Amino acid sequence: MTFSIRGKTAIVTGAANGIGLAIARHFVSAGANVMFADMDDAGLSQEVSDMRGDDDEATARAFTGDLRERLTVANLLSATLDSFDRIDILVNASRQVVHSEALDADSDAVEMSLQQNLIPALRLSQQVAKRMIKQAEEDGNESHAIGSIVNLSSIAAQRTRRNLMGYSISCAALDQMTRSLAVELAPHRIRVNALAVGSVLSASLKGALKDNNAFRNDIREHTPMARIAKPGELAESAQFLASDGSAFITGQILTVDGGRTLLDAVTATAH
Repeated sequence: MTFSIRGKTAIVTGAANGIGLAIARHFVSAGANVMFADMDDAGLSQEVSDMRGDDDEATARAFTGDLRERLTVANLLSATLDSFDRIDILVNASRQVVHSEALDADSDAVEMSLQQNLIPALRLSQQVAKRMIKQAEEDGNESHAIGSIVNLSSIAAQRTRRNLMGYSISCAALDQMTRSLAVELAPHRIRVNALAVGSVLSASLKGALKDNNAFRNDIREHTPMARIAKPGELAESAQFLASDGSAFITGQILTVDGGRTLLDAVTATAH
């Protein structure tokens, strides 16, 4: 049993900033080939330029596009295969926090949250899974697992606050998608898990703290470990779920929140 992902090929979405970027960087440093995918072309170009891991074989590439478009999903797969010939790991880390009011019947916030945080992850997972199955058939791979999918969720699926209904619904849907895909793909030896994030300095939380610095102390007070984690602290958890070290784990939502969901955090924002 090993936690190594050296020589594997991974797609990481939301890789221009925050947790997605931290995971993508870590995977490269761990010896994986990584396709950094995001809508932020400038951010991706800056991060991926001349990036290398521990050896010359580990390589980073960039793909820019809106994964809410079906054609973009297909193009991402093609670009990854053109660069690395295969796909072993998918990390769906792209997400957006959309504020919503429960009584605003004219708001599209719930639909926007689902379109941003659920649908692209589902479509990409479906297409990547098909490719993993085809690879296993071509390789004659009879090992226990042929691929791993890791979704980035949030404790907002279980704990939320006012004006985050759409985001909370999309995270809950993503958790259930994780479980459902895990059951459907298990016979094909593809594992699907998720990381539920809380008290971590994601791009969305960084923006919230900039708008209201009082949130910082509020979060710390409602987190047993009394701090906000750096995005890089999520990266090794993602590696664990992507590696053979978790070969018998599927359909699980691993909470990474410093113990925050153990408390009844009434006022702390959930990102």
